[in-house]
Amino acid sequence: MNFPSDDELMDGPAAPISADYPDNFRAGFIAIVGRPNVGKSTLTNALVGQKIAITSMRPETTRHSVRGVVQGDDYQLVLVDTPGYHRPRTLLGKRLNDMVRESLSDVDAVLFCMPSDQKVGPGDDFIARQLKSVKAPVIAVATKSDLASGERMMKHLIDIDKLGEWEDIVPVSAREGHQIDKLKDLVAALMPYSPPLYPREMKTDESDEVMIAELIREAALEGVREELPHSLAVQVEEIIERKKKPGQNYPPMLDIHVNLFVERDSQKAIIIGKGGKRLKKVGIRARHEVEDLLGRRVYLDLHVRTAKDWQSDPKMLGRLGF
Repeated sequence: MNFPSDDELMDGPAAPISADYPDNFRAGFIAIVGRPNVGKSTLTNALVGQKIAITSMRPETTRHSVRGVVQGDDYQLVLVDTPGYHRPRTLLGKRLNDMVRESLSDVDAVLFCMPSDQKVGPGDDFIARQLKSVKAPVIAVATKSDLASGERMMKHLIDIDKLGEWEDIVPVSAREGHQIDKLKDLVAALMPYSPPLYPREMKTDESDEVMIAELIREAALEGVREELPHSLAVQVEEIIERKKKPGQNYPPMLDIHVNLFVERDSQKAIIIGKGGKRLKKVGIRARHEVEDLLGRRVYLDLHVRTAKDWQSDPKMLGRLGF
């Protein structure tokens, strides 16, 4: 299914996507920002109601501004889950920060995430200063509230309040669903009156290829050393549908050929594991996720390749979509 581009949605004269919406319907774009590993992807998934952004305990997991769509009775919230703002060390890092700035340039609201189990620090202060130039209202979100005691939470909320001027401050637990509905209502009230921007049944506009690559990268990052997330990229090379067998009345299996790129041979050995055991586990875990995504059986053909210093190679970054 081909979805309309942002330009077609915002600027074109086309009729609304759906005529079945109330007169007081609201719709708009919301950027979710924060430093790395503060729960942005988990919050995105909780708001949308299904997994559209990969999550990991490793920092800088998000590489793409994954767009999720929250569908309410009288509102539609289009979420942009940005990469974590950080001090860049590579060309990739600079481009990820550029993605964050671009996401903030034309949104109707911003959710600024700060985890309740960590102190407000220099990284949060840096982002708060960047947000002062943003015209859209900013809601400060104290994520991971289930990990903080009452006393710790109170101090955290006071520190957030001192950091800037916010439309509201909301503690949430995406894992337990605490105050997720309240956050939806607060954001929806900030949206302009508008017809739906996307089809009412839609949850994300990411392509199957991007989602598959992200699910495989999530599986590959499970339980590995800290430096690997920065150095791992996944690219779906091709998806081939097998021929139906005579009398087969269900969809044939899909063969999905995938490249996993790392920067050094030592990292390649980590991904593959002794005798290929770890790569096999990655494939098994990712296959279940991909089959849930596509609703059909798949065979994942995974190849790990070394592309030296790809994070600073403009041609390689372009090939990988950055």
